[in-house]
Amino acid sequence: MLAPDLNAAPATPSAEVIAHRRTLWRWHFYAALFVMPLLIVLAITGTIYCFQPQIEPLLYRDRMIVADTHAPQLSRDILLAKAAASEPRGAVPTLAQIETDRTRSAEFVFRLPSGESESVYVNPYDGTVLGTLSVEHRLMKQVRNLHRSLMLGKTGELLMELAGCWTLVMIGTGIALWWPSRSNARQGGVWLPRLSLQGRAWWRDLHAVGGVWLAVGALFFVLSGLPWSGSWGKQFKALATTASLGYPKGAWGEAHVHSTAPATSNNEHAMHGMQMKMDDLPLHQTPWAVGATTVPEGANASASAARVSIDDVVALAAKNGVADDYGIALPSKPTGVYTVSYFPADPRAERTLHIDQYSGRVLSDIDYASYGGVAKVISYGTSLHMGRYFGLLNQIVCSAISLGLAALSVTGFIMWMKRRPARELGAPARPTKRPPMRAWRGSLTLLGVIFPLMGATMLAVWCFDRLAFGAKRAAA
Repeated sequence: MLAPDLNAAPATPSAEVIAHRRTLWRWHFYAALFVMPLLIVLAITGTIYCFQPQIEPLLYRDRMIVADTHAPQLSRDILLAKAAASEPRGAVPTLAQIETDRTRSAEFVFRLPSGESESVYVNPYDGTVLGTLSVEHRLMKQVRNLHRSLMLGKTGELLMELAGCWTLVMIGTGIALWWPSRSNARQGGVWLPRLSLQGRAWWRDLHAVGGVWLAVGALFFVLSGLPWSGSWGKQFKALATTASLGYPKGAWGEAHVHSTAPATSNNEHAMHGMQMKMDDLPLHQTPWAVGATTVPEGANASASAARVSIDDVVALAAKNGVADDYGIALPSKPTGVYTVSYFPADPRAERTLHIDQYSGRVLSDIDYASYGGVAKVISYGTSLHMGRYFGLLNQIVCSAISLGLAALSVTGFIMWMKRRPARELGAPARPTKRPPMRAWRGSLTLLGVIFPLMGATMLAVWCFDRLAFGAKRAAA
């Protein structure tokens, strides 16, 4: 870049450009400083979790895989009884996982007296109990908890939510810094890195060009992941459900009783007879659109009334288009219902059925067509985000984007270490003259309004920057 004309007015175009660039660089720096370590965690755990369908049967083959003897399989109620007999006194069955693959064992989940849950695996041909797995402590559950909350509970959920929000700032400022100017057109370093460079310039090209190629994927990951976050995501889901942008209330069919009781734990619901939300059920996965909806109650039959068998529920689910790889939440009280939750790779096939445990009547049938527009978009985003929508290729693409983002974090860290003075933070210098940048400030304000938690942290960063570095302005 040419040196500014010293005889020109103070606010020369080049001075404004430099001030503009430094401001963007500072925001990019602060965003990256917070996001980098969390982005690495998100990338690694997301990649591992993406391959859950392949990893778990390998890890737990002795419990999940059986030999197909071509003999008839025992009824699921008999298999449940076998599983229950192997559990300690007081264990309560909460879930039957349905698989039609004849080489997969039958899985039932029990809530133990300790409050934790445990999966029991049974050979469907002879009823042999193959073993158990803790629901809370199995590998993929731990990976998922790391991905969503760093295994720190609510604090971790808020940190990961903030990481996603600040990634939006990092993407926006990164693209703005990369954007080639007409006055300084380059032959390289725009779409392809200049590998002939050395030192920090080489790392800068690798970082900038790689970031541009990954920007769309990173933006998609953030926008498709935030609806599942612990704070903003839950509020957004409740708002979408109430406004019929998620699951419309009018699609309940025969179940018209809606509860406004706050969500509590499964045990508390069972003890107090309160209605549960779908997200409270012990299901492995629940479609986003129905998570905040209320589970209806069935008729309170006499003590001698017989419960519909699990096989009958499976047959009823098949009649309604739910064929394989889904969960059935088992009734936990006399007025409880069977809840069939189908969360397939193709969002258009998602289905939730609430079935009376005594009559077998379908109280509620929620399919993709019942969703509001927002929920339909989020359903597609979720399937793509998890690497499910178009099979192995989807998993590979998601993994490439995730690991690419982790690599960007590493290259950014190396660039910082090469530039940072000893015993200093090494933040880019503040410009002497603050550029207007109305569009940029307006965009940040909009993000702060949409994501209030992020807005609060942006204000905190701005105050910290002015208090700590306000006196250290560099000449633009």
